[in-house]
Parts: sequence; structure tokens; C-alpha cells
Amino acid sequence: MRPGKKSSAPRMAGDAATKGGFRGYLAEFLDSMAARHFSAHTVKNRRIELGYFIDWCEERSIGRPDEVTRALLERYRQHIFHYRTRTAGAPLSFQTQSKRLISVRVFFQWMTRAHHLLYNPASELELPRAEQRLPRHILTVAEVAQVLNACQLADASGLGVRDRAMLETLYSTGMRRSELVALRADDIDLERGTVLIRQGKGRKDRAVPIGERACRWIQKYICEFRPAYVDAEDPGILFLARHGEAMQAKQLSVIVRKAIEAATPERFKNTHPNAACHLLRHACATHMLENGADIRFIQALLGHSSLSTSRSSN
Repeated sequence: MRPGKKSSAPRMAGDAATKGGFRGYLAEFLDSMAARHFSAHTVKNRRIELGYFIDWCEERSIGRPDEVTRALLERYRQHIFHYRTRTAGAPLSFQTQSKRLISVRVFFQWMTRAHHLLYNPASELELPRAEQRLPRHILTVAEVAQVLNACQLADASGLGVRDRAMLETLYSTGMRRSELVALRADDIDLERGTVLIRQGKGRKDRAVPIGERACRWIQKYICEFRPAYVDAEDPGILFLARHGEAMQAKQLSVIVRKAIEAATPERFKNTHPNAACHLLRHACATHMLENGADIRFIQALLGHSSLSTSRSSN
């Protein structure tokens, strides 16, 4: 650097300048998230998303956070926008772009608050703007009935009854797929018709009502089929996979998509697995609104923090 010329990079504060590079600070950042009781899923996603950024930096011989400038972060934003996947040659979705940039912003915010940097180079990093789109198609009441009836109830293994109970629960409560697979058997109060959703999105507990029909299917599953899948030690999870382990979100999505594709018109045939459960969630909110439910009740039911989010779900 020429004498008298100031560096535009944020300088490290105190003894932090002698520490390691990105990887050491990433580990410390993830530990701080765990200590603040972020979910393991959120911590894992931050690690993966920041890993992409750190790899990109290291490919450009940038191995320390104090070497990152606003101009560099703008280059990374452009890189994400123009990036194409190797297999399909497709651009990254808006959600993926946003998640990667949000992780970078949160990381540098933490770096500044922890006094590892004197200022935050990501403070003005802009996120891509998304179009506010409503679902293209929403299942009608009749179509939901067809989806529920698509479960193979004659299956001697009882998996069809389990699947019907899961789909009934999704539609009756409007819960997210991550919330359903996390349900424990003692979270369901069949007599009172309520479900306790623990640590939903935003790490907030909420109790929601569940319909009588869904309760009957859950009761049938619990009494007649679930015991066959429980090993010596019951994991406590309500909906179990074929070998007694907890159901995974991706497994649930595949089950719901198959039921939708088997029962509904052509406009739903190519539903992406990740969107399948949302179709039942959207249908739940829409049908409740059409039948006179207050939007604030729907907001509480779905676990939304704002009314605008609830309106976009119906």
C-alpha cells in the first residue's frame, strides 16, 4: 500500500487480528447460535450457506473477514445472481439467493457486535426483490377429499392409515411439514381436539385446534398400527417411518405429492415435492377464510407473525 493511502477493508479489532481466518470465526459464530438456542436445522443451514461464501472468497485468495469490502460483497451478489447449476443449467431460486445473502449479512453483523470487526461491510448488502405471488392453483374442498382418499388404506402394513392421518392433520391444522414431523405423541390431545406445536417457525410454541375427523384417523393409527413400528425404546415421535425411525420432512413431501398426483387434475400433476405440503396448508387457510374465519385467527393458526403473510397464504 502506498504511504498515506487508507485501506477500505474493515480492520480487525484488538487481538482478533492475530486469530485465524474465516473458518475459525465461522465455528465461533455457529457456537454462538447454538448457545442462543437456534434450532440445529437453522445452524446447519447457516454453516452450508456461509460455506459457499467462504469457498468463493478463498478461490479469490481472500481468507480473512477483514479483507472483505462492500465492493467484494457486491461481486458475490452478482455471482449468485448469474450462477447456473451444473446439472440443469438453471439459475438459483430467489429463496436460495436470499438465504445465502442473509447468512452473509447475519455473519458480519455478528462479527461487528462481537468486536471482531470495527465496522460491518455487509450493512448495505441488498437482497433480491421477490414478486409477491399467490399460489397459481388452490385445491378445492372436493379435490382435498380426493387427495385424502388416495391413501392406500388396504395396505396391511398400516402405512396407508399413517399417511391418511398425516394428510388429515396437515389439512385440519394448516401446520408446516417441519412441524408435523416434529410432533410427539403426547402433543396431541384427542379428547380436547388440540395440538401443541413446539418451537415452530420463530421458535414459538402454539396450540391449535384439530378437527374430529383428523382425530379419528390419528386415534386409529396410534391404537392399531403405530405400536408395530416402535422398537424397545419408543422415540415418542408421533408419525414414524417404515423402520420405526422419525419421519423426515422430505419423506413426508414425497408421500403428499404422490397422493396429490394420484387424485387431482392435470394442473397439480407436476407439483414439486417441497411444495406439496404447502398445497394443503394453502387450502386449509383458504377454505377457512371462505367459511367466515377471521384473518387474525388464521394468522395464529398458521403461526404467522404478520397479517400480510397470512393473506398471501390464501
